[in-house]
Parts: sequence; C-alpha cells; structure tokens
Amino acid sequence: MAANRVTFPVFLELLLQRNLYYISTIGMTAKRKIFRILLAVLAIVAVSIGAAHAQTAPDSIPLPQLGPNDTIPVPAQIIGNEYVPAQTLEWTWVQAPYPKHLLKKRQEWTRLRNAVYVCYPYARRAGIIMNDINAHIAHMPDKDKKTYIKSREKELKKQFAEPLSELSIYQGRVLMKLINRQTGNNCYEIIKEYKGGFTARTWQTVAFFFGSNLKQPYDANGDEREIENIVQEVERMHRM
Repeated sequence: MAANRVTFPVFLELLLQRNLYYISTIGMTAKRKIFRILLAVLAIVAVSIGAAHAQTAPDSIPLPQLGPNDTIPVPAQIIGNEYVPAQTLEWTWVQAPYPKHLLKKRQEWTRLRNAVYVCYPYARRAGIIMNDINAHIAHMPDKDKKTYIKSREKELKKQFAEPLSELSIYQGRVLMKLINRQTGNNCYEIIKEYKGGFTARTWQTVAFFFGSNLKQPYDANGDEREIENIVQEVERMHRM
C-alpha cells in the first residue's frame, strides 16, 4: 500500500513534466483536449488504486476462530478490523387502525374533492358564458337585453339541463361556491341581475328548503381554502 501512495504522485509529476513543454506550444483547443485526457487517466489510476486497496484490505484481517458447532455460514461485515455477523432483514409492514376522527375528516375531504372535480368544469364554463353575455348586452337597450338573455337561456338549458340535473344537493352547493369564485358574484345576485328580484327570491326559498343558500360567499383564504387548494390542483393538471 505504501508503494501505491508514493507511485501515484511520482507518476503525476513525471506525466506533467513530460508534457509541459508540448502543451505550452499548442493551441487552446488542443490544450483542452489534452487536459481532458489527463483527467481521464488520473481518474482511472485513482479507481485502480482504490480497487486494489479494497481487495487487499480484508486479507489483512484475521478470520474468526470457529468452534466445533460453527457449521452454518452467515453473512458478515468488517467493523473495527473484525468480522462481525450481519444480515439484512426483510421489510416488515406495520399497520394500525385509522383514528376515527381522522377517518371522518378524510372521508369529508374525499367527498369534497370529488365534488370539485365534477363541478369545476361547469363553473368555468359559467364564467365564460357570463362574460360573453355581459359583453353583448353592455350597450343594448333593456328590451333587447331581455330578448338576448332568453335566447341564450334556451341554448344553455339544452346544453346543461341534463348533466346538471344529475348533480347531488351537495355537489350543487359546491357548484354555487365555484360559480361565485369564477364570476365574483353569488348565485342570488346573478339571478337577480338577469331574471329579476322576484325570481331570485323564489329560488332562494327553494334552496333554503334543501338546506342550501344562493348567497353563499367564497373566501379562498377562509372557509373555502380546501376548495381553493383542490381547484389549484385541477388547474395544474390542465396546464401539464
């Protein structure tokens, strides 16, 4: 091992001296190529020395004394210049019952996540449609506004009546929150703007009997934080 420690610096010194004058007389590109070759040679020498050391080191460690009953070979590793029996155990999986309060919370979150995945495309579409309607009626007289809104209403019913009728009451509540997120207005204000106050109050009464509310707010940093996180997850998937 001592010979290796002396030989490596001497080899490096001789190699550099041998090529010093030659390297100084050639161009920069050739110098880079030669430098890369030198690095490769040094790496090979270092690896070979390390391998030689790894191969010879265990030979210098005395083997354990075996007794008459030591007949079963076992794996071993070297610790402190001594062979010590060692073995890697197989993976063991430990399971515990899920806490009831966490299980209920996870079930609620899964239900909410599924509802957002189902309803968010409708909410996005609603925001786009409302922006389009507002752009068209911005400079119309009131009479033309009502005619245009009725024409769009028939089109929207034909397009969305069937899929929206299949939503559960819970999904409907989530959809109203998402519409508020996309438009900046709750559903009560939207109905009041397009259909009048009486219609809005009527539908608010219907929603009340089903345990819902058309005036649901949306606070992305408050009560609706979980919905907002799920929406961000959906949008990241669409951007990929």
